Amino acid sequence: MSPRRLAASLLLALILAGSLAPPRPASAAEGAVTRTKLGNGMIVLVRENATAPIVAISLMVRMGTRWETRQNAGASNFLQLMVVRGTTSLDGTQIASAADRMGGSIDAYADADYAEIPATALSRYWGEMLDLVADVALRPSIPEDTARAVRDFLARQIRNRAEKPYDAAFDALMARTYGDNPYAWDPMGLKESLERLDRATLLAHYRRFYVPGAMVLAVSGKVKTADVVARAERLFGALQAGPVPAPNATPPPAPASDRAVLRVPGAQAQILMGGLAPSLTDPDLAPMKVVSTVLGGGLASRFFSELRDKQGLAYTTAAREPMRVTTGYFLAMLGTAPANKEKAEAALREQLERIQREAVSDEELRVAKAYLLGSLAMDRRTNARQAWYMASLEVAGVGHEFLDRYVAQVKAVTKADVQRAAQRYLATVRTVVAEPAP
Repeated sequence: MSPRRLAASLLLALILAGSLAPPRPASAAEGAVTRTKLGNGMIVLVRENATAPIVAISLMVRMGTRWETRQNAGASNFLQLMVVRGTTSLDGTQIASAADRMGGSIDAYADADYAEIPATALSRYWGEMLDLVADVALRPSIPEDTARAVRDFLARQIRNRAEKPYDAAFDALMARTYGDNPYAWDPMGLKESLERLDRATLLAHYRRFYVPGAMVLAVSGKVKTADVVARAERLFGALQAGPVPAPNATPPPAPASDRAVLRVPGAQAQILMGGLAPSLTDPDLAPMKVVSTVLGGGLASRFFSELRDKQGLAYTTAAREPMRVTTGYFLAMLGTAPANKEKAEAALREQLERIQREAVSDEELRVAKAYLLGSLAMDRRTNARQAWYMASLEVAGVGHEFLDRYVAQVKAVTKADVQRAAQRYLATVRTVVAEPAP
């Protein structure tokens, strides 16, 4: 057995044994999450964890690509990049230096279903770091010169994506899968919309979305809940309540079995197949997560063992199905030599068809569940990830208890559930092939 496969086997054994699960709370209060709603509607979540020297803060806003249209695509992420680059009292360098002096960091970005200002600090500085987060969130200056520079940077990033085989194929697949639904574009936005975004547009976007009813503050670490709530009330309590913007509800187009070929500079051919998948609250979420894990979740998956190890058709291969608040997506990907692209595409499609017509084995089901839940447990071990999960699930409207329900749902998935979900979501998939330009 190769060292890589041996390491993977040892990792899987640890997951199955439960030794990589996060440590249990020392008491009923330790590790519990307290939810407080301020008078203006802002939610504050606190998880006390005295065992770690780092306190993590996540300030999330119901703002992201899901609230955008093709006319302002990318405005949320652009705004987030700006809020951390200057306030009325500090410039971007001073913000970064202040965080560094506290033994931590601060950042800001937007994603599909949320926008976040994440920060970490040594536990003794948690109050000062929360002050800094509030300053960034409540008093951004958005300098004109900096906005132009950031816009130019984002434009270059968008151009670069079009010249990378995987990124180009992925963006093309998402555009075909979602149409005018806002999940169709990357959080960086679209070239034509980005060119229209200026300081005035960003300020209007800020005023519309940074309202307390759309904001969630999550803190995890060596803190006292009462102290965090009191400081949050002092920092954010005076923020005036306002209407919470509704997301863009444009539905995605119906699934279709179309195929597109792109010519992109590179040495490999990238083959992507995918389509729509369950939302965060769909009963088929857990079965489809098991489907994607059986197919492409790690070194024990079918894609890796069949397409890479046995058939030698893949340099890289995986399956992805990220959680989305509304309709999600499933993605199967394979990177191969251009000479093998036809054979590799047929083999990838065969794996998608096989899981629909044949039930998975008992062992595959057991291993997939262990990998899925073990990976989730590993991902939740730090305060930073705990704060992210608390805030993102609250912003999504399902509450921080969602993961307990999700774990139970994964454990309850049967072989019949896997086959039924595969038949529902994999029967019709779109294909995009990015091959090297001649």
